[in-house]
Amino acid sequence: MTEKFFPEVAVIVLNHNGKKFLDDCFNSIRLTTYSNYRIYLLDNASTDDDVTYVRSTFPEVHIIQNSENNGFCAAYNLAFTQCTGKYFLCLNNDVKVKPDWLTHLVNVAEEDDMIAALQPKIVSFFDEHKFEYAGSSGGMMDIYGFPFLRGRVFDTIEDDNGQYDDISDIFWSCGAACFIRASVLKEIGIFDETIVHHMDEIDLNWRMHLMGYKVKVVPQSIILHYGGATIQQQSFKKMYWNHRNSLYLLLKNYGIKNAISKSFVHVLLDYIAIGKSVVSLEFTRALAIFYAHLWITLNIFLINKKRNQVQKMRTKNDDYIRSKFYPKSVVWQYFFSNKKTYTELIKH
Repeated sequence: MTEKFFPEVAVIVLNHNGKKFLDDCFNSIRLTTYSNYRIYLLDNASTDDDVTYVRSTFPEVHIIQNSENNGFCAAYNLAFTQCTGKYFLCLNNDVKVKPDWLTHLVNVAEEDDMIAALQPKIVSFFDEHKFEYAGSSGGMMDIYGFPFLRGRVFDTIEDDNGQYDDISDIFWSCGAACFIRASVLKEIGIFDETIVHHMDEIDLNWRMHLMGYKVKVVPQSIILHYGGATIQQQSFKKMYWNHRNSLYLLLKNYGIKNAISKSFVHVLLDYIAIGKSVVSLEFTRALAIFYAHLWITLNIFLINKKRNQVQKMRTKNDDYIRSKFYPKSVVWQYFFSNKKTYTELIKH
């Protein structure tokens, strides 16, 4: 094969005071068998000596320094202006990659120009036979805006027995390892910085679908993810951002009829979650949902502005988008119908 078949990939590792993860991360990337990639450390205003350490220990890594720690979206948007390559790969610092990870991703992307984003299979840093909470084998979403994964639905994480090893259409590619066709960003826009972090990749992928692009998982590409290195899964911040941003995405990206009707159901399900939290004397989630809904209420004009921008851009209607969603409520199926895995959910 000639070099023209090996397009450049920018591997962009986001970091904030994560020095303890960087040896594993960069040492594993060094073993990548794909021939044409460039590594970037995207440092989000670390207060430790992370940048100095990387410069001395991994001299091949290009440094992009953000002047402030202003979230996932703003950091990567800065990187997109400075990186080169046909493809960008947003990568968490708390991962290790398999040597052939990039080869599989590039091969699939090169087969179809309509593929906008890809995700590798993401397994546990501590047990390769168990899916990792954040990414598993591809992200899905129900029609009411609740995300789940092939391999993890809410708190049920499956063992990886090869059951999701097919290259498959998904709705969203996990931000822990999101492979993006750079040219698509020029068409649909970059990350929405209103989101700050959490569900930012779902918003970006939703816009890809609105323009008729494809998002897939490539399970032959494998990374190991530590998980929860920045914000713990059950923290107030994590719950707040997820509840806030899930409603924001519905109001912004759906057509007006579905934006209203699906958000109404979403809010009702949130209130059921509040009731469950209060009864269980677990008030963290209840407070997170309350403040998430408050933010939505106080920022309705901002949401409408963002919504207008998306609706003017879209080329696909909601019937097309709904074909990409799980057609039922994953909340109801999980908590009331006892369907705990992706396989159980999609059984007819």
